[in-house]
Amino acid sequence: MRRDSTRDIGLRILNVRVDPVQIPEVVARIEEWVAGRSECHSVAVTGMHGVTEAHHDPEFKRILNSADMVVPDGMPLVWLARLHGHDLKRRVYGPELMLTFFEATAGKGYRHFFYGGDPGIPERLAETLQQQFPGTIVAGAYSPPFRPLAPEEDAGIVQRINEARPDVVWVSLSEIKQDRWMHEHRANLTAPVLVGVGAAFDFISGSKRQAPEWMRENGFEWLFRLWQEPRRLWRRYLIYGSKFLFWVLLEEIGLREYK
Repeated sequence: MRRDSTRDIGLRILNVRVDPVQIPEVVARIEEWVAGRSECHSVAVTGMHGVTEAHHDPEFKRILNSADMVVPDGMPLVWLARLHGHDLKRRVYGPELMLTFFEATAGKGYRHFFYGGDPGIPERLAETLQQQFPGTIVAGAYSPPFRPLAPEEDAGIVQRINEARPDVVWVSLSEIKQDRWMHEHRANLTAPVLVGVGAAFDFISGSKRQAPEWMRENGFEWLFRLWQEPRRLWRRYLIYGSKFLFWVLLEEIGLREYK
């Protein structure tokens, strides 16, 4: 497992490593990796759902813990970090991380590849970012099919990304799927950084509405998203959310230690 100095100050929630960092620190670390170009690094932007899935699935726990950074995109993780003495003021919200990075690095000539989203969404996102941040270099954009890819198709996508020579590959799949994809592909990709940003492509491109800021900042985004997509998200928030709270409570009061 590759390790990074950021991870030495982390905490564990249900035995998942979470780096208690804020967006400026993540942006700075991504820039360091781009400058170093020593290997392909991955940033997992995760929340309650990812941690709960890792508790269910030991293989996914291994995948998540092997990421170079696991950052807290969810107020429950922020609250737990504070409980354990870390001074986190806000979550590392995927869309905000992405926009902050583009704002902070405008004019530096970084090449960006957008992987994920429904057909047409990564291209629409690219146009939005180029309008908002003039000088943004789009190395490529690709919306993968929802079905499993044949080995030759997957190899073709890897070749396409590598030939585009991106500095950062932004990955917008479902939270679990994007972390698996980054883990499975980083050995074959030449880009220095992969960042999984969840629904950021949809939100930034304007294809889906975000929760109001007060809901995002106070732990109620899940309610807004559940109202928007109840059939897709009810299990994530109602079933997984309840399990997460129960398991964390047992851990915090010392009745269970998770391995």
